[in-house]
Amino acid sequence: MAVEGEYFAPQVFAQMASAEADNWWFKARNHLLLWALATKVGCFRQFLEIGCGTGYVLEKIRKSYPDAELFGAEYFEEGLKFARARIPSAVFSQLDVTLMDVTERYDVIGAFDVLEHIERDERVLSNLARALRAGGGLMITVPQHRWLWSMVDEKACHVRRYTRSELIGKVERAGLQVEYVSSFVSLLVPIMWLARLRARNGNYDPMSEFRLPGWLNSSLGAVMRVELALLKFGLRFPVGGSLLLVAKKL
Repeated sequence: MAVEGEYFAPQVFAQMASAEADNWWFKARNHLLLWALATKVGCFRQFLEIGCGTGYVLEKIRKSYPDAELFGAEYFEEGLKFARARIPSAVFSQLDVTLMDVTERYDVIGAFDVLEHIERDERVLSNLARALRAGGGLMITVPQHRWLWSMVDEKACHVRRYTRSELIGKVERAGLQVEYVSSFVSLLVPIMWLARLRARNGNYDPMSEFRLPGWLNSSLGAVMRVELALLKFGLRFPVGGSLLLVAKKL
């Protein structure tokens, strides 16, 4: 996470590092990101991930793009120790992204489930746009739909859930051209909504989603594979638990 002072328990990184590789959500998001990177962004030399956490996304990018220069920035040093162990060849730094002042340095920047943690998200988007080279790409994922807000978001230290028009507007005001937008985790929205209704009673363990029965974890993963196949076919979902946006700096 690349937050600016919100509370985020450092021990969560150790729990995530041991659980995310087998979790349906993280695996499905990685498949989606790699597809979008290949088809919506294209060739690149330098890739920076803001809020890289334990390095789970960058590790998969390294395997797909072994010749790329990879950079990771994270607000919490507790996450970086896992990231450095996962991708020794990448360059990592501790960073408050609201203070980032790099200019025209990277071909692609990714911010995956980061912006929702930051009050000054428009400042962050301006910083990221400035850090991109001309023709560079920005990839973003965020949680979507305010009506899905629940204790899950509060426990995750979210500031907001985005609407599609809100995210597009903020990215465009940063001077970037939006190239692609689609919801994802769309086929599972009814289940998400019911789960979040249950979470509103205040009795919610944020790590419970990492302790799913094997059959349920596999079933959710299978649904997400169907969803990715539909996205690859050209379908764009109007509704979904999350939103993927790809933009370009002209």
